[in-house]
Amino acid sequence: LLPAPPSVLVADDQPDVRMSLHLAFKCAGFDAHMADSPEAVLAAVSRRRYDVVLMDLNYTRDTTSGGEGLELLPQIKALDHDLPVVAMTAWATIDLAIEAMRRGAGDFVLKPWDNATLIKTVRAQAQIRQDRNGRNVARAGRVRDLDGARRVQSRLQPQNPPRLATLETGVDSLVEADVLAATQGVVLRIGDKIETGVPGRIVFDAVPANLRDKPTLVTKLDVQHGGRDSVELSYLTGGLSWQADYVAELNADDSRLTLNGWVTLHNRSGTSYPNATLQLVAGDVNRVRQDMTMAVDAVAKTPILRSEAAPMQEQALFEYHLYTVGRPTTIADNQTKQVALLSGTDIPVVKELVLQGNDYYFSSSHGDLGQKMKIGVYVEFNNRESDGLSVPLPKGVVRVYKRDQQARAQFVGEDQIDHTPKNEQVRLKLGDAFDVTADKKQTDFKVRKQFTKVHYAFESAYEVVVKNAKSEPVTVSVKEPVPGDWRVLSESHPHKKAAAGTAVWSLPVPPNGQAILQYRVLVQY
Repeated sequence: LLPAPPSVLVADDQPDVRMSLHLAFKCAGFDAHMADSPEAVLAAVSRRRYDVVLMDLNYTRDTTSGGEGLELLPQIKALDHDLPVVAMTAWATIDLAIEAMRRGAGDFVLKPWDNATLIKTVRAQAQIRQDRNGRNVARAGRVRDLDGARRVQSRLQPQNPPRLATLETGVDSLVEADVLAATQGVVLRIGDKIETGVPGRIVFDAVPANLRDKPTLVTKLDVQHGGRDSVELSYLTGGLSWQADYVAELNADDSRLTLNGWVTLHNRSGTSYPNATLQLVAGDVNRVRQDMTMAVDAVAKTPILRSEAAPMQEQALFEYHLYTVGRPTTIADNQTKQVALLSGTDIPVVKELVLQGNDYYFSSSHGDLGQKMKIGVYVEFNNRESDGLSVPLPKGVVRVYKRDQQARAQFVGEDQIDHTPKNEQVRLKLGDAFDVTADKKQTDFKVRKQFTKVHYAFESAYEVVVKNAKSEPVTVSVKEPVPGDWRVLSESHPHKKAAAGTAVWSLPVPPNGQAILQYRVLVQY
C-alpha cells in the first residue's frame, strides 16, 4: 500500500490548459480535479477537502489584470483558511505577485510553465497541508491510476510528435514550427504535418516588428518643411460613457426644492486621460454601429495650452447641447468620476395626487372597478430662469429627498427624465400615496343606440370614493381617458377637458375623511 496521493484542484478557464495540467499532475502522482470558473472553485472547495489549489488569476476573455483571481483568494480562505493556494498567470508583474501573496497565495508561477518546476512548487505546498494535518492515509490503486493516465496521454498525443516539453519529466526538446492559427486553439505546421493540441510550450525567438502587445495606431506624416509642429488627432473610441444624475430636496411643505446635477463619467477605454479638456454632448446622436445616446469628446492637451478654472459651460451644437468642463480633469482607466453640472435653489414645485383611469369600461358593463386603488404622487417644476434654472437638462435620473423631523434627509422617490430644453416642464412620479386611496365602481350601463353593426352609443355612470387618512386636506385629480365621441351628461363636480380624449376632475378631500365623485357619460363609437 502506498500513501494517499496529494489532491490538487486546478482552476483555469481554458480547456487545453486544464487537460495539460490534469495529465501532468496525474503522471506526477496527484489526485487532480478541475474547475473552469471562480464559482466552480468555491463550489468544489465547499464540497471536499483538497491539499492544494493551483488557480489562474484571469477567467474572463481579454482580461489580464488578475482582479478576478485576487477577489477569489480571500473567498477560498474563508471556506478553508489552511488550504494552500498557488497563483498562476501569464500576465505577471511584481505588484500583482505581491498582492496575490498578501491575499493568501502561498506561491506564484508563470505561464508558460516548466513542468518540473510547477510540480515541485505545488508538491511543496501540498506537503505543507499534509504535514499540518498529519495526513498520511494509505490507498491502493495509485499505480493503476498512473498507468491509466499515461495511456490517455499517449492517445491524445499525435503520432511521432515533436516533443516540445515532456509532461512527465519536464525536459525540453525543441523543434521548429510555423504557427498557422491561434484564435480557436493553436495550429502548428511541423515539417510536412499539421498538428493541433501539441503538449508543451511554444517559444518564439522573435516577433515581427509590427506586432504589438496593445492596440496601437501608427501614423505616417508627410511634412513639407522643417521645424517643430503640433499635431492633433481626433477619433471615436468606445469604452467612454457618461450619464446625468440629479439630486433634489423638497422643503417642509413640498412647495419648493433644491436641485443639484452631476455628470457621472465612466472610463473603460483601456487608457487614462490626464489633464484632459472634457466636453459632453447631450442628445440622441445616431450611430450606425450602435445606439449611442451620449458621446464623450476627451481631447488630451499639452501643458502649455490654456486651462481655465470655471463652471461647466453649455452651448448649442447642431441639434444637441455641448457641455464643457471649465478646467482640465484627469480620468484614469477603469475610473468612475463625478463632475458638477448645475445647481438651483428655491425652485417652485407643484405636488399632484392622481387617480388614473382606463378606457375599457366605457363600452360594457363591469360593476366594481377596484378597491383601495393606488393614488400616484407627482411633482412638477419648470426649467426656466425665473425659477432658478434655465439650463438644458440632459437625460438622467432625478432622486428626490426630504428631511424628517430630525433633519435627516430621507429618500422619497426617483424618476427618469428625458432631454429637457429650457422653459420646459419637468414632471416626476415619485411613487404612490400611502394614506390616500380610492374605491371605484360603475353604477349604470346601457346601450343607447346602435347605428350600424359596429357603431354604437353607450351611456354609463360611475362613482369614485376617495379616502384621506392624513391629518391635512388633499386634492386628488381624477383622470379618465374617455374613448370615442363623448359628452358628460351629469356630474357632482365640474370637469375639465384636458385633451380630446381626457376628462379631469379636481376633487378636494378633507382630513381624515372622504369625498365622492359621481358622473354620467355618453360615448359614441
